[in-house]
Amino acid sequence: MANHKSSEKRIRANDTKRLRNRYFTKTARTAIKALRTETDKTKAEGELPKITSMIDKLAKKNVIHKNKAANIKSKLTRHVNAIGDKKA
Repeated sequence: MANHKSSEKRIRANDTKRLRNRYFTKTARTAIKALRTETDKTKAEGELPKITSMIDKLAKKNVIHKNKAANIKSKLTRHVNAIGDKKA
């Protein structure tokens, strides 16, 4: 239990930030999964900049590490570029 007013406020602020971070992270993860299952290259190329922006915002706010953000963006870009190249 908090003993000071400032620590009580810090607990409230941390809860608010935690919920906001979870929401943005979950939204980005859902968008990434949707992009990974996309089979239409033009649609995937249209979605890639939006998802890249989401990932950059998460890294900027230190929700995810900047290197993890770079790895995710790299893998997604490689995936989108390889969509039409797969041979049946």
